[in-house]
Amino acid sequence: MFLLIQIINTVFRLYSYLILARIFLAWIPIDRYNPVVQFIYRVTEPLLAPFRIILPLGGMGLDLSPIIVFFLLNLLQRALINILVSIAL
Repeated sequence: MFLLIQIINTVFRLYSYLILARIFLAWIPIDRYNPVVQFIYRVTEPLLAPFRIILPLGGMGLDLSPIIVFFLLNLLQRALINILVSIAL
């Protein structure tokens, strides 16, 4: 059970790092055709896009969808771990 919790934590951490990388990529001029950049966008866009539709961009074009996704990922991670811990006990 401990191994499964570790895997869940690692997957959520890696996905959070990818979202963080995408935030940083929005601040710097980059080559959008770079394979690494395309991978980051392809992996993160399915989760960010629905929140971008729901939340309009702020007056200065501020995209708040990563903040919402970070919050929801954290809630989901904690819920999964709590369920696994309660099953193990």
